Amino acid sequence: MKIDFTHHQSAHCENGVVSNLLKHKGYQISEPMVFGIGSGLFFVYIPFLKVNHAPVVSFRPMPGIIFKRFAQRVGIKVKRFKFRNESSAEKALEAELKRDNPVGLQVGVYHLSYFPDEYRFHFNAHNLVVYGKEEDTYLISDPVMETTTTLTKKELNRVRFAKGAMAPKGHMYYPIEFPKELQLESAIIKGIKTVCRDMLAPVPYVGVRGMRTIAKLIRKWPEKKGVKVANHYLGQLVRMQEEIGTGGGGFRFIYGAFLQEAAVLLKKPKLKELSLEITEIGDSWRDFAIDASRIYKNRSSELDAYNKIADQLVALSNREEVFFKKLKKAI
Repeated sequence: MKIDFTHHQSAHCENGVVSNLLKHKGYQISEPMVFGIGSGLFFVYIPFLKVNHAPVVSFRPMPGIIFKRFAQRVGIKVKRFKFRNESSAEKALEAELKRDNPVGLQVGVYHLSYFPDEYRFHFNAHNLVVYGKEEDTYLISDPVMETTTTLTKKELNRVRFAKGAMAPKGHMYYPIEFPKELQLESAIIKGIKTVCRDMLAPVPYVGVRGMRTIAKLIRKWPEKKGVKVANHYLGQLVRMQEEIGTGGGGFRFIYGAFLQEAAVLLKKPKLKELSLEITEIGDSWRDFAIDASRIYKNRSSELDAYNKIADQLVALSNREEVFFKKLKKAI
């Protein structure tokens, strides 16, 4: 079983899976367009949820939300399944492959054998496409990889049923119905409005206010938690920003590309100007990640390093508040 499926590398797994599945069906939708319509830009601090023994800071919505929003806004119907055991999940997957239907899967990262060791940690919201099977080996299109790869039956079952937070439970999904034409213009506006609402939310754990909450905590971590724990928490923040879903600078670069496409489709030149602004903000997020990594790797010579990194985060939140207010006004 091998489906004639074209692999396209992307910056983020969920966007890439959606874009690749749609391209397979004949719809040339870019990764940035999926991300923008699906309102993928987000920020939330969840102190009661721990990943790798540190509170969660997420730069993206919950897994599957981007695809769900995108599909609803452009009129695509998606079928989703979760399973109680490996046997039923495997049978459902092979049934779709026999129908020449490539499918998206949510999996855990830690046991992905083709990932470099430094990227294998306990995170269960990765996405990939299965497009065939040869003997006991599944053919994998993981959009963050340069080329296609493979997983054995045992390896795939293991990552489909990874344990821990956000356990995938064999989660499988694929589009089943499409409109004659995707109405992108109205979907783009809805996508932008949702991002502006979320990032400007009057809640201390969400959007730009959530960033300021984290900044306050960074100042307290060394004294309250001790330097070892403070460094672990800071390292987790950077990992969530730059490795788990490319959420910090990377997402802002993708969103800038989305706004460039949206400017043309909506005939709004202001969006092109704003695309440059969010890209510059993305550069500053990358600078923040570099400076933070120097602290938790004990390479910073700054005596007041935690306060300075917190100041950087506050400055980013201020720039993003101005940006999203302008974006909201532009549409």
